[in-house]
This record gives sequence, C-alpha cells and structure tokens, in this order.
Amino acid sequence: MSPDLDDEFRWLEALSSTEVTAWVRARNAETRDALADDPSFGALSAELRQVLDAADRVPFVHWDGTYLYNLWKDEGHPRGLWRRTTIDEYRRAEPNWEVLLDVDALAAAEGEPWTWQGAIAQRPGHRRCLIRLARGGSDASVVREFDLTDRAFVPDGFTLPEAKSDVGWIDADHIYVGTDFGPGSLTASGYPRIVKRWRRGTPLAEATVVHQGRDDDVSVYAVHDPTPGFVRDFLGRRLDFFRREEFLRTVDGELVRIDVPEDAETDVHREWLLIALRSDWAIGDRTYAAGTVLVTRLDRFLAGERDLTVVFAPGPESAPGRHAWTRGHLILSSLVDVRSRTEVLTPGPDGWRRTPLLETVGPEEERHVVIVDTNPEHSDEYLLASTGFLTPTALHHGTVGGPAETLKRDPAFFDPAGMAVRQLHARSADGTRVPYFLVSPPGEPTGPTLLTGYGGFEMAWTPSYSGIIGRGWLARGGSYVVANIRGGGEYGPRWHRAALRENRLRAYEDFAAVATDLVDRGITIPARLGIEGGSNGGLLMGVMLTRFPELFGAVVARVPLFDMRRYHLLLAGASWMAEYGDPDDEADWAFLREYSPYHNVRPGREYPPVLLVTSSRDDRVHPGHARKMAARMRGYGYDVSYYENIEGGHGAAADNAQLAFKWALMLRFLWRRLTDAPH
Repeated sequence: MSPDLDDEFRWLEALSSTEVTAWVRARNAETRDALADDPSFGALSAELRQVLDAADRVPFVHWDGTYLYNLWKDEGHPRGLWRRTTIDEYRRAEPNWEVLLDVDALAAAEGEPWTWQGAIAQRPGHRRCLIRLARGGSDASVVREFDLTDRAFVPDGFTLPEAKSDVGWIDADHIYVGTDFGPGSLTASGYPRIVKRWRRGTPLAEATVVHQGRDDDVSVYAVHDPTPGFVRDFLGRRLDFFRREEFLRTVDGELVRIDVPEDAETDVHREWLLIALRSDWAIGDRTYAAGTVLVTRLDRFLAGERDLTVVFAPGPESAPGRHAWTRGHLILSSLVDVRSRTEVLTPGPDGWRRTPLLETVGPEEERHVVIVDTNPEHSDEYLLASTGFLTPTALHHGTVGGPAETLKRDPAFFDPAGMAVRQLHARSADGTRVPYFLVSPPGEPTGPTLLTGYGGFEMAWTPSYSGIIGRGWLARGGSYVVANIRGGGEYGPRWHRAALRENRLRAYEDFAAVATDLVDRGITIPARLGIEGGSNGGLLMGVMLTRFPELFGAVVARVPLFDMRRYHLLLAGASWMAEYGDPDDEADWAFLREYSPYHNVRPGREYPPVLLVTSSRDDRVHPGHARKMAARMRGYGYDVSYYENIEGGHGAAADNAQLAFKWALMLRFLWRRLTDAPH
C-alpha cells in the first residue's frame, strides 16, 4: 500500500478545523495535567521567566544610520518595545531610549496578536522604514510604512496584507515587492515567484514586473544598493536552498550575470565582490576548494577578469564563518575545531593585510565570538559578542585599528563554580571523528545528562551562554552536551555534504556515537541520558527515537519534521529538497524511507518516553508532523506527551511567558523521566 493511502492521521494536517482543534486541546490538557499542574512547575517557569525578563540583560542592537535599534521584551512589554538610541547613550548604564513603537499597545488597539518581525529602513536618510508584523509569530507578516521622525505609521503609505513577502527600498517613492499577487505568483515553497517595482500612490496591481522565476524555484528577489558612488540593482532566483543565479541590472534594464558557481554565496560592498564557495571551483589552471572565501573588484569581474584574492582557505579542521564589511575593511570569522577566530582584512596597494580582532575575551576552551553588526555606510565601527557555556555574553564595540571596549554584559544567571567545559570526540560508525562539548557540574556527574544537536543546512552549533539551560538544568546538577555532527557547518561545506541527501544517516550515526561515547566514558547511562532538538534537530530526535531507542531515557522534539514522505507538500517544505531529497522521486524516497520517523515507528517496540512541542502558527514546519506522530504513537500505546502552543510560529513561543512555559515543560519532562524525582 502506498505511504499516502496508509496515512490514517492525514486529517491532522488541517491547520484549523473543529475536529483538529478538539484533538489539540485534549492533548494539551493531558500534558498540562501531567507536567504543569503543581507548585514546583510554577516555580520553575517563574524562575525561567526571570531569566528572560531580566532588566540587566544585554539589550542587543543593530545599526541603521546613526542610531542603534533594539526590540525590548519584559514582563511589562511581552510583545516588545521597538526603540533606538545613539552609541554614546548606549555606553551609559541606563541609556536614554527613544520609543518608536509599543507592539503591545498596537496589538491591544487593533485586537490582533501582533509580534515583531523587523523593519527595513530607507537608505540614505533613514527617515522611513517598512515594518513587518506577524499574527502569533508566523513567518507570514503584514507590511506597513512607518515614519521614524513622527513615530507613526504613514497614512496611505506602502502596505501589504499578510503574506511571506519580500520588500526593499529603491528610493523614497519606490520599493521592490515580492508577495502573493494572486494565483501563480508563489513558488511551490510558498515564497514570491515574481518581484515588482511599486511606485508610491499607485495600486499594487499596477506595479511593474522586474523579475520572475519558476514554480520549482524557492523564491525570487530584487535588491537596490544606494551606496553613493556605487548605486546599483541586483536581481536573482533562488533555485533551491543552496543554489541561486544573480544578475546586475543596468540602468537600461540589461541583466549581467554574476558568473560564479550556483551554490556560491556572494556579497557586494562598494567596489568589492566577495565569493564564498560551497563546492570546488576550477578557473583556468587553478582550483579553489569548497570553503574558500575570495574577494575581487566587481567591475573587473563583470568585465571577465578573474583576479581573485583568497581571504580564507579551509583546512582539515577549519571552516569559514560569518563576515561583515565596515566602510573600509572586511571582518571575517572562522572556526578551527569548533573554536572561533575573528580577523580584520584591509585592502591596500600590496594586497589584503590580515590582523586579529578582539582575541582576549574569555577562556579559550569555551569562548566564541560572534559578529553582531557593523555600520558600513558611515564608519569602520563594529559590534561583537563574546559568549561561552559558562561565561555570560558580553557586547564589545570598537573601530578597526583601535581598542575595543565592553559595552554591556549579561548577568550571571547561575553559579558556574566548579563546573567544567571539555571538548571530547567520539568515533562514528564509519570511523569519522565527531567533536562534542560537555558541560558538567563539579566532581563526578550524578544528575541526568541532556544531549542536543542539529546537523543540517551547514549550520554550526557553537558554545553559547544560556540562562535557561544554566538555571534550569546545570544549576540543578545536570550535565549538558552539544554534539557537532555532520550535516552542520562546523568543518565547512565538506562536513555538510557528508550528510546530505542519500548520506543523511551519517548525521544520525554521529549523534548515536556521541551518546555511546558518553556512556563508555562513564559520564552517564542510557536511562539517564535525555535528548532535545528543534526543527531539523527535531527530525534528528525522531530518528534517534525510532532507530536508536536503546540509547536514551527520554526524547524531546520541538517543531519537528517527521513525515518525510509529505514534508515537501507542507508549507515551506519544498524549499528543503536540496537538503533531504525529493520524496516523489523513487530513488530519493528509497533513502528517505529508511529514516522517516513517521514511517519507522512500529508497534511492540521499547521506545523511551517522548514529548513533542509545536505551534499552531508555525507556517514553516507544519504542525501536522508532530500531531500525526503523537497520534500514531498514542495508537500504539506508547508514552508520548504533546503540547501545541496556539501562537509562537517556528519558535513555538510568541513572548517570554510562553517561552518560559515551553522550556519549563521540556526540562521538567526530561528531569522526571530521567530521574523519577521532582525537578
């Protein structure tokens, strides 16, 4: 029988129906009764809420023009205050913030559960912006024009109804817009297939098409660069999650291809073109390896010259990280055996000069530095964050060539005295050395161990400070483990490709190897080892549950993918086929079928207890994945708990109260299942 005809729980894919709503409410009530209906849960949730709402936590910012912008959430403003200040004010212990928009007040006035999705400022000038607001935290949002001087929405300004829109300024009276224009205007992934140029004061229906893609593309886009002396427009098609084609659009409308490999990432700053390679690139008699980062002059490249400068070359244990331009420099981060390095590169007559940036910010064994923002339109300033498992996150400011200062630092949300961070390595089934970080309490570990990971989309899982994990797990005697499995970006594109599509099982074997190594080292035992992951990490949890159940004592999966037969038909799922494969292709379904959790859960097996957490408003990973898995496991009589937040989007929480409740639910579930003791 085909997998589609054998899906007795397909009805749970309905996003809203009386029957589905009743089912969700019944499951939520069962989970609340089992985990949340006593004073100790309330105390834990309140403690985590204190972490999230702490008044002295770092108010992270980004630059737009001469201002630093921040969205601030706390108990009094659960949806957030959008505000701004200057760098001089920000240095003060209590900056003077100019509040631009109170999202809670707006939600109350309009009777809508608005959540903040960001703002796009017009450049130059920064007088107007396009604000995104989403109902309940979904990816789809409404767009409204906002005046930053008047601190008010612009009457008769640019507005768009709820959709997964892509918008950007051209000038004060024109924007690029890709949105749901009606039938045929979206790709199979649910993103814009057509992008138009829209003039102020005219109906959207009269906007002029400037670029369009195909139904099986992920999306199309248009970007205007207003940098004085370098004004230009770029158009592109995202062919799949990793490949795209991009063009420079000349003043007479001609499209000039930026002729780089389709899977390369590009970035343009003033006269420079940066190219980050995901695959080997042969040019003439030279081949640049995947993971290499190159820089060249854009005009010469478009003219056919290939004078490329290597600014990062990958090694056996190194990988490129993020980059950011200042006005005259390039800041480049990288990973060496999952430890960060940050450098600044400066162009000159003799090539690019390389110097370290912000080297002394914490213990080497757990420090990680993240590029927060730069202000390339105006200066060579930068903002960097340093963080670690036991080191509260700090925000640093500097100007290239000068000293850095620490502007803000998170409070210590737990006492790390005696705790240790170690980087260890396991051997996977094929002999590959897989790194992982272990954070453990003083002495011999006696509490349960929580293992997490992701292993997908070339995303690296690096050390970071979490008050939630620290206060809710480590401070109570638990150990915490982060596995750097294949499929991620810890060692660059090769680490990612090693677990791509038909090789996906390698990622799961890596995670199982880490679990086995923890037991072999005497750190824990299977009955006291819990695992947790979200999204692609939720798929990882589902595979661990169905393929390696004997290794674990409890499993938590957040907003997970479980049905790999239909994932490409649900919401944004089609955009991930380059990562997982095409279930409609018989050859691809053959390897997807091997690990699809929904198709591999069986009756009569011994599975550890499971908690599934999702959101009704997640319009990225369909809640039907978790619903159907819970229903099937319930039908088989397994210990499965289920909680679906009505709001929250892909994060499964729309505000700090919901986030604290979600984490309290997960941590309490894990602690009770792994210790049979109150948390």
